[in-house]
Amino acid sequence: MTADVPAALDEAFRSEWGKVVATLIGMTGDWDLAEECAQDAFTQALRSWPRDGVPRRPGAWLTTVARNRALDRLRRHASEAAKLQQAVILSPPEDPAGGAVDAQDIPDDRLRLIFTCCHPALPLEARVALTLRTLAGLTTAEIARAFLTAEPTMAKRLVRAKQKIRNAAIPYRVPPAHLLPERTTGVLAVLYLLFNEGYAATAGTRLVRHDLCAEAIRLARVLAGLMPDEPEAMALLALMLFHHARRSSRVNAGGDVVTLEDQDRSLWDQGEIGEAVSLLTAAVRRERRGPYLLQAAIARCHATAAAAADTDWGLIADLYGVLAELVPSAVVELNRAVAVGMAEGPAAGLTLVDALDASGALTGYYLLPATRADLLRRLGRSAEAAASYRQALDLAVNDAERRYLAGRLAEAGAGAGAEAEPEPTASQMTRRAGGTVASFRACGTPSSATPGSRSSTTPCSGGRVTTTSLCPWSARCPWSARHRPRGYST
Repeated sequence: MTADVPAALDEAFRSEWGKVVATLIGMTGDWDLAEECAQDAFTQALRSWPRDGVPRRPGAWLTTVARNRALDRLRRHASEAAKLQQAVILSPPEDPAGGAVDAQDIPDDRLRLIFTCCHPALPLEARVALTLRTLAGLTTAEIARAFLTAEPTMAKRLVRAKQKIRNAAIPYRVPPAHLLPERTTGVLAVLYLLFNEGYAATAGTRLVRHDLCAEAIRLARVLAGLMPDEPEAMALLALMLFHHARRSSRVNAGGDVVTLEDQDRSLWDQGEIGEAVSLLTAAVRRERRGPYLLQAAIARCHATAAAAADTDWGLIADLYGVLAELVPSAVVELNRAVAVGMAEGPAAGLTLVDALDASGALTGYYLLPATRADLLRRLGRSAEAAASYRQALDLAVNDAERRYLAGRLAEAGAGAGAEAEPEPTASQMTRRAGGTVASFRACGTPSSATPGSRSSTTPCSGGRVTTTSLCPWSARCPWSARHRPRGYST
């Protein structure tokens, strides 16, 4: 096998899996058949490409092989004659200019797939999980880790979701315009978790999966264009762009984590930051301010700070407080604890983290002990910090993050016998923050909670749906004069 074939297959899987599966579902209406035939196509590529060479258009090759395999399977079953007649059309109609919003107006089968997966007949966590499996090609184990639930539980959830779609005859289409708002929550959640998995992969050797980030941003652009009056769609796209703008500075040449404080800000994509600011400004002008808007505002604080010391941690802590009111989540509270620790000192943050630890809501979530370790380190309590770093290292599965934690553990172990330094002041701590786990993940990335307008799936709750009523915009408005960052405007 030539050296370029494995790389080509890997790239084809990342970029083409969702397209192939979405096309086959559109052809056959059979979700299991679509996945099986897509897998068969990649298996055939593993046999053929080393012999015949990598095709000029791998995606077209894979789609053709998968389509032919599906046709062969359907021909063997006389009862599938209607599906066979339907399968002669390979591609969806081209996107016409203008017109009403319906299935024919959507430019990509993958968006049809998202809206089908996000049908209200399915539980919210099942909608998110099913789309991540069929569209993004995430394994059941990866999705289970994203939801902090057991892999067998997630596997059963996926099976039940497919059965529900089949038994309830849920149509493979984008809903008509008047039904779009009620279906938007699930779609936004899917794109949010899709980007989150790409931004900080749950497992593997790479911290960042650029393909998933790009896919999420692409689909978020389509959705924002489809629903121009939905501020949360614009805010979600802004949130993604704020984070994606820092992609070139987040890991070094060796693939190791570079913390937010240590990143070379000259490498940040100012074009994407500017676009995100414009989107956020437009979203703020709408009447509704939801969870994605709040998270985008937090990301803006990081992305527009000229230096780490210029970050407005007081504003960030306030924003997380408002977010916690809209979307009650232990992960959001962990993020708020980090911000409080940066704004008011590590002792204040540690108090909040210890309360979360005692609640048991984040058991098994490695960022809880990692955050606690960092706060203890900054308090000079090296022995306790080392114990917490060790606990976090045992729980983390991404190689880049494990290396980072191992380095911190070594530092804490070396300092365990040294005399503890006095607790730094908030201003000293801001200058000395120098690479906390919390700042590179908990505050430097999207929150792991999955917000929605009326309800949300929080990975920290094992995929359970947490229902909340939208409260009025808090009096601690992030656009108040007291906390308005330099240059910020509505």
